[in-house]
Amino acid sequence: MLLAALFLIAGVLTLAFFLSVSDNLIQIEAQKQGIDTRKKNLSVFPSLGNLFGKPAPEFADKSKFHNLKQGHDLKLVGSASGTPVKANVSRYALKPTDFRGIAPIPKMEVAVGDEVLAGQPVFYDKLSPEIKYVAPVSGEVVELRRGAKRAVSHIVILADKEQKHKQHDILNVDTASKQDIINYLQAAGAWNLLNQRPFDIIADPTVTPDNIFISTFSTAPLAPDNSALLDGRTADLQEAIDTLSRLTSGKVYLGLDGRGNSPHPTLSKVTGAEKHYFNGKHPAGNVGVQIHHTAPIKNNSAVWTLTLEGALTLGRLMNAGIYDSSKIVALTGAQFDSPQLVKTYAGASIAELTKGNIKAEGTTRLIQGDVLSGKVLGEDDFLSQGENQITSIKEGDQHELFGWLLPIKPRPSISKTMPGFLMPNHQYEANTNTHGEKRAFVVTGQYEKMLPMDIFPQHLMKAIMAGDIERMEGLGINELSEEDIALAEFSCTSKMPLQSILRDGLDMMREQG
Repeated sequence: MLLAALFLIAGVLTLAFFLSVSDNLIQIEAQKQGIDTRKKNLSVFPSLGNLFGKPAPEFADKSKFHNLKQGHDLKLVGSASGTPVKANVSRYALKPTDFRGIAPIPKMEVAVGDEVLAGQPVFYDKLSPEIKYVAPVSGEVVELRRGAKRAVSHIVILADKEQKHKQHDILNVDTASKQDIINYLQAAGAWNLLNQRPFDIIADPTVTPDNIFISTFSTAPLAPDNSALLDGRTADLQEAIDTLSRLTSGKVYLGLDGRGNSPHPTLSKVTGAEKHYFNGKHPAGNVGVQIHHTAPIKNNSAVWTLTLEGALTLGRLMNAGIYDSSKIVALTGAQFDSPQLVKTYAGASIAELTKGNIKAEGTTRLIQGDVLSGKVLGEDDFLSQGENQITSIKEGDQHELFGWLLPIKPRPSISKTMPGFLMPNHQYEANTNTHGEKRAFVVTGQYEKMLPMDIFPQHLMKAIMAGDIERMEGLGINELSEEDIALAEFSCTSKMPLQSILRDGLDMMREQG
């Protein structure tokens, strides 16, 4: 009896060994043939996701539905919803520092006192003079604010009450050549809406991207719903997709929200783009995560991305011949008396957007974007291009004696030593307190639980800090941007500035060519 059991165990182990070897050989051969095994299961073993994962909703193509397991939703007080209201803003600014990849000192085309039209060029990069950067609104240039080395950091415009736009001839995308489209977008100021990965820089017009990606939703903390932005904009989004399709050798991909509700009618109606649905916690809405699960960036190749808002701006230009920078901004967070959606234009004055809406008690920190990857705003700053959210939270300027040992007040955390895990739907009123200082950089496995990508982020961070270029590339640095690693930074026991480390690595890779 014992001998039979031993033979049975040996047989099972032998079968498992041969199946494992066969599975590895299949995966190796698939990679040689260029087959993406993330999209097609060629394994000997069935996918656990197929066996136990959430089924695709009725409105989603099952073959293009991605059920992501890793991540974390940071739920905070102060979400903005309802009908957008018109903001009372008179000053707007274009900030050269918003555009990564251009020379630090721009060449100005306007001076203080000049009158400009919305969409009129105001500066260009001396390394790429054909790419124009245009005024978000019409009005008078009232200030050229300067930063380090006297470089212009803000071109401030006092807006007209009635907006006037620079009118361009309407280009027929169907008959125009690819170069004609590129020239048109560059001259009209829409080229800087396109972002290139790796490195997250202004798209290089001499490069033909493998694919172009648009994420139509965000899972970041307090991120606004895009429904109000999409209402009545089907023609603009369709024109943007048709235009972008002429610029790539591959496809235009739309990343759609697969977490429950059916997509907005505008997203359902548009054609010419391959639609993929993503279900999961943050960062499922990040375009970098979506790229990873649809058509990953290959070595020595590039892809382009743009925001949904950028796509609508581009489509409006192609349809009407005007650069329209109008946007809907979400004022979110516990420090706003009235979190709300407001209609304004790119570059709006933060002081005017938030005037009379910030709570008096406590010191408030205003953040452009979300609390994980946003940037701190100054008292007299302006909204950056591409941003559609301002978050307000309290400054964590009060010490908590043994706060880490006595977790009395609920606070956002991934640790189950905090009582928050018992209240999965609780909305927290967070502050900026980090509850500790930097510590030894130890391997914890926390990062992998936060990032739904086949990447080892902790090993990558150490390779960056060591300056190991070859290892950085092998560990997938070209697939990442700061927003992708932001949640891992939030969860980091060692309190490491991962986003800053990643940017250092990307800059290092870019310098190496």
